[in-house]
Amino acid sequence: MNEPTHAETDLSARWTLIRDIAVLQAKLLVDGLRDLILLPASLIVGVFSLLSGEDGKPGNHFYRLLAIGKDSEHWINLFGALENAPADLEMPETFPDSDIDRLLTRVETFVVEEHKRGGITAQAKNRFDQALDALQRKSKRGQK
Repeated sequence: MNEPTHAETDLSARWTLIRDIAVLQAKLLVDGLRDLILLPASLIVGVFSLLSGEDGKPGNHFYRLLAIGKDSEHWINLFGALENAPADLEMPETFPDSDIDRLLTRVETFVVEEHKRGGITAQAKNRFDQALDALQRKSKRGQK
């Protein structure tokens, strides 16, 4: 049986790496285009969901869009080339106990606590709620 030589193995690994670099670039492009589309779409659908809610409950349109975005993230599989990483490669967890959702939750907690104390965020929230209620009433009158 012919075993591959060390040089052949190195050459194969090199071409695997070249392929993985090219695939990552293509995936980054697709991911960026998806984000470019999702940015305005999420704002438009989010506002539509706020205005089209029934009985004061926002619509489901925004969350359907999020589900589509999540599915597309899975489909793109941006970092799938990690399957080709050498077995002995150390991959430390750069963000082991954190993610952006946790960071945003901390900010949200701060804002909510500020609101409960009656600070400036309470006034801003009340004005924002009033504006949304007015827009929703106006939207429903225009539909009739």
